[in-house]
Amino acid sequence: MPEPRDRATRKADALKLLTAPAADVWVSTASADGEPHLVPLSLAWVDDRAVIALDGGSVTARNIAGGGRARLAVGPTRDVVLMDAVLERSLGVDDDAVIGEAYASQADWDPRGLAGYVFLVLKPMKIQAWRESNELAGRVLMREGAWTV
Repeated sequence: MPEPRDRATRKADALKLLTAPAADVWVSTASADGEPHLVPLSLAWVDDRAVIALDGGSVTARNIAGGGRARLAVGPTRDVVLMDAVLERSLGVDDDAVIGEAYASQADWDPRGLAGYVFLVLKPMKIQAWRESNELAGRVLMREGAWTV
């Protein structure tokens, strides 16, 4: 097992995963009655926000709109970034040129022009990152929306 990374290196590595071209993210939500839902989506990291694009009528979009939060996971099991996020705003995919361009550039696909699709801009409140069990201590890199490192 490799030696544990220091927290600054973990943050840098986490940001590399979040900003990687064609980054994929698992998005976990729950309905108002607690029914869990998990889907893989494309991710863009824009100004310290997670941006996802999806059909506005999808279960994921409805759950996030209703509950205001989601849990996101990026990376493989042995190099994971786990994020608890709150909905900052929802907008049509053609309503913000800056977000649309940033999303299309990173996500490697472009939802602009798709009827009913929205961008959900999610503000991270807590971010954790670890590779192996020797990195469980110190895994919290962001708490209450502020980087701790």
